[in-house]
Amino acid sequence: MHLATLTHQGQPRLVGRAAPEAPWRLASPDSSLADVVGRGGGVPPMVDGVASEGPLLAPYRPATLHGVGLNYHDTVKEMGWEPPAEPYLFPKLSSSVIGTGEAVVFDPELTQRVDWETELAVIIGTEARRVREQDALDHVFGYSVANDISARDLQARDGQWLRGKGLDTFCPFGPVVVTADEIPDPHRLGIRTWVNGEKVQDGTTADMVFRIPELIAYLTRYFTLRPGDVVLTGTPAGCGDFRKPPRALRPGDVLESEVEGIGRLVNPVRAATSGSPAR
Repeated sequence: MHLATLTHQGQPRLVGRAAPEAPWRLASPDSSLADVVGRGGGVPPMVDGVASEGPLLAPYRPATLHGVGLNYHDTVKEMGWEPPAEPYLFPKLSSSVIGTGEAVVFDPELTQRVDWETELAVIIGTEARRVREQDALDHVFGYSVANDISARDLQARDGQWLRGKGLDTFCPFGPVVVTADEIPDPHRLGIRTWVNGEKVQDGTTADMVFRIPELIAYLTRYFTLRPGDVVLTGTPAGCGDFRKPPRALRPGDVLESEVEGIGRLVNPVRAATSGSPAR
């Protein structure tokens, strides 16, 4: 099932469809994707007929997002580093989440090196603690697309990644959630990024250093993963800061982020202005 949140008659509504080409159908007004994922239960019936498609919103706002750095062999090679011995973890803040169509907004006085990182997002469906690798995928509700926008200058200045990864609007997420039964092997998906129509990333989840069961098992050695939590699984080669010459996002750019079989986020980029809202 493909699930999303869209605006219908001025209100956010949970919708679903059996295939990407099928029309959206509305769930009952008291259902939300956050509730569906958060309770770890089944998908509610889509009962209200065919929905006229309005703007898609972020599917829901995850409480916790776990980022994983340096998790693609081609990325590590591009950087001239060795693959990490263990997953490299960092937090991504809930306040950074935006949906497709919303702007990635940054203050040029704070950062000049804003970079893209399209990633497969893994959505946890049942509570997980000290999970074995062979059981890890049983805890996955589904998958989505995310872009781990990164302020490289803040990362370099801080020596840790909270500011560089956590700024408002720095996590486009969506546009849909695809339930796990629709993606039997999440390690065979293409990942692509475009900036102003130019393809800048073209990789595959087969290139992960640590596969999803390994990541879930590792994370749950230290933390409890709860329904609705998201694991961002890393990005393939092609980020702007590692190109020759380096390249950064600029106001006026259009960023597109795609994972095969799930969907594509489209986000304009703009500069923050005094007194303007973040989104």
